[in-house]
Amino acid sequence: MDVAKYGPWAVIAGGSEGVGAEFARQLAEHGFDLVLLARTEEPLAATAAACRAHGVTVRTLAVDLLAPDAVARIAEITDGLTVGLLIYNAGANTYRHEFVTGEFDRFRDVIDLNVTVPLRLVQHFGAPMRARRRGGIVLVGSLSGYLGAARIGVYAAAKAFARTFAEGLWLEMRDHDVDVLELVLGVTRTPAMERAGLALDAPGMRVSDPRDVAAQGLAGLADGPVVVVREFAAAAERACGPDRSALLLGARAGARRLLGPPDPGDTP
Repeated sequence: MDVAKYGPWAVIAGGSEGVGAEFARQLAEHGFDLVLLARTEEPLAATAAACRAHGVTVRTLAVDLLAPDAVARIAEITDGLTVGLLIYNAGANTYRHEFVTGEFDRFRDVIDLNVTVPLRLVQHFGAPMRARRRGGIVLVGSLSGYLGAARIGVYAAAKAFARTFAEGLWLEMRDHDVDVLELVLGVTRTPAMERAGLALDAPGMRVSDPRDVAAQGLAGLADGPVVVVREFAAAAERACGPDRSALLLGARAGARRLLGPPDPGDTP
């Protein structure tokens, strides 16, 4: 990672644990100063301390990205900093439910976390990068965005939007020497995944390691617009096939195994 091109400051949304914390640690090892954003103070402070051990400056902000003033607070804490790298790693699924019987406001939160907020942050930090003619933007995506699935259909659709958006942004920014990458993750062993109750240890389940995922993302930043974590590259390719009904039905058993039993109120 080149601090002269992507630094001196990196902003990581969802930077307290899992893949986001690994991004932070690896960037700190390369000498990047960091702004870490996350909802929970304790893991945020722990990751910041680990990064400061590398001699870099770290600012933290405990913020709920869905709060109406979230982007304004982020703009305030980064005011005056030369932010050369934005990593948006905060789009975990927050609601699993069949759509027509679900709570619309909770679906809207999934959309805002995965679409509205990253768009606002990309515009806020991307415009100065474009003007400086250097920088990088990493949007952490999901293999779910390649194929619809019951009970996470809104999340999958939001991730599909994010990947397509990244491709368009890549075209717009490449002539201004700003790299854009959609890093597509499969199942990854993170605290958020474990809290969600996903069956990460189900037989035959392929699971990535956060440190390796972050390393692949940083190494592939200049190789956008889309890089799929290597363990899931073949799965992403298969999911792009033309027979959508066969693909959806074929993937259903694996999705059920991962997601576990339906939430209360879902139909069988």
